[in-house]
Amino acid sequence: MQDLCELLVKKGELKQDIFEATFETMQLFKEAAAEFEIFFKKNFAKEHERIDVIYQNKNQYEFQLRFAEDILVFMMHTDIFEFSRTHEVMRSRYIQEDPSRSYCGMIQVFNFLSDSFKYKRINDIGYLIGRILINKEKHYYVEGKRELAQVINNFSTNELSSTSIQEILYSAIKYTINFDLLLPNYDVSKEISVQDMLQMEDSIIPLTTAKRLGFRFEQDTSEKK
Repeated sequence: MQDLCELLVKKGELKQDIFEATFETMQLFKEAAAEFEIFFKKNFAKEHERIDVIYQNKNQYEFQLRFAEDILVFMMHTDIFEFSRTHEVMRSRYIQEDPSRSYCGMIQVFNFLSDSFKYKRINDIGYLIGRILINKEKHYYVEGKRELAQVINNFSTNELSSTSIQEILYSAIKYTINFDLLLPNYDVSKEISVQDMLQMEDSIIPLTTAKRLGFRFEQDTSEKK
């Protein structure tokens, strides 16, 4: 019984430490997003009135950053995860010296079209473009598309800071700006139901829209871009 209680305390305190580190990271992302909004409005908004940047704090675990036709949604997961045994970081000396370093909190980054929220198009699709994994020592690992995937990942040395937070945020924004809405394949949208048509007439809710509707997002190549 003594050993079991000690294990419970050890694992419980580890997860609390990781949760706190992830929560602090989320606050840094919020600050960076708010600063981006302020900078844009101060330096660009007057001459480019049709373009806007809006930061919105939804709750302690989520915020949104809207710019032009896109919205980035940052969501902190409240649970703690461990890297799979086959993941590359598990082979590092950093993890082998202390296996508890492989447990991480997670912040996910989703991209939606801003009109999907504006017109309440509940069937529209967003995409997970990246996720940030943070361990008890505030070391981080980034998984994601293109610009996010280019963030240098050295889990043993990468420690979160205002600079690294900005780099990740700006990479997500840059990817989203370059992630364009493509015309869907003709065969995907050639049919429409009466219900869909009536909805379009009554509530300005068009058919399902997504940046890669009709394409496989996994094939995110320059050809699809």
